[in-house]
Amino acid sequence: MPAYLYVTGRMTHTYALAHLLGVPGAAELVDHGVNSLRTVFHDDAHGGWFTAVEAGGAADGLDGGADSTGHVVVDDRKWSYPHAFVILAAASAHLAGRPGAAELLDEALAVVEERFWDEGLGVVVEEWDASFTRLSDYRGANANMHTVEAFLAAFDATGRAVWLDRARQISERVVGVAEAHQWRLPEHYDAGFHPLLEHNREHLTDPFKPYGATVGHGFEWSRLLLQVDAGLHAAWDGDHGAADPMGSEPGTASTPSGRVDLVGAARALFDRAVADGWSVDGAPGFVYTTDWSGTPVIRQRLHWVVCEALGAAAALWHVTGEEAYAGHYRTWWEYARTTFVDTLGGSWHHELDPVNRPAATIRPGKADIYHATQAMLLPGLPLRPSMAGALVAG
Repeated sequence: MPAYLYVTGRMTHTYALAHLLGVPGAAELVDHGVNSLRTVFHDDAHGGWFTAVEAGGAADGLDGGADSTGHVVVDDRKWSYPHAFVILAAASAHLAGRPGAAELLDEALAVVEERFWDEGLGVVVEEWDASFTRLSDYRGANANMHTVEAFLAAFDATGRAVWLDRARQISERVVGVAEAHQWRLPEHYDAGFHPLLEHNREHLTDPFKPYGATVGHGFEWSRLLLQVDAGLHAAWDGDHGAADPMGSEPGTASTPSGRVDLVGAARALFDRAVADGWSVDGAPGFVYTTDWSGTPVIRQRLHWVVCEALGAAAALWHVTGEEAYAGHYRTWWEYARTTFVDTLGGSWHHELDPVNRPAATIRPGKADIYHATQAMLLPGLPLRPSMAGALVAG
């Protein structure tokens, strides 16, 4: 397989967390990742980052040959989803004190500001061609979800409240759509951010844009909403060193409690994901997707779904102190430990079939350790806008 921008971003972020934890050898891997993002994946002609590259000679590149780094571009799209992971990697590496990370973060934020941020809608657009000439009409919740994560990390890394506020804008728009659909979040949208409920009905197992509601994203949004809420309160209370998140003079902006109830929305998304996803087809585990009535569509078990369920349960327990969330965490961790954790080959199986045997229908191989690492770290950290920020804060 080629090297994917989103995987390099995720792994650079993960090893930045490892460096902050004191893991030997992690710093060198962070530096390697930062360098790869600044060189191998970078489009020096048009700006931004390519989606995928291969070592020179491994494939026919789009430009007919290898570039100065010895790599061939095999996917030259400019996609907001992996660009979010460039921001996340750079922000975490900067918080970890690694060289070159600040410059990478500045450039990544500038690219997203200029090319992807839609100020009128308060979301990011999805996909450009290589030269940033043609923009797709499609908009996606997945890219916006990871942009929320990236903007929260940028807020922790820079102290600039604009990134927290944009994370809030995206979150509030998505919460409104989710509530209108009984907290089953539509993934696909047109250029005006109107839901496309039947999108990809003929491509049910698309790894990034499947049809229907994605159970794991209900959990992932639940956690991220709590992190947005934590950031808003920290900024409002003056605990973060940032300006007021709304950019107003002190005392003139509404308090976090006056906006959308992000904690309530996190609870609702969590409850819907549990009801629709957990052990609903006669075997333990979370189904991957459902239709708009909650009926399972794809019953494969993906490791990232249970990881995000663990993270959301831990975050809700932190916020509410309610034992029910800790109980969910214990149940799901025991399930993950006995089914997903690969004690022989290392890491986690990325996919299981409906009866919990290793499979490779949707996610072949073990692409990265991002979801599993975060799921293991969240229960022991304070709830902050970003994981790296939480480690820096202790």
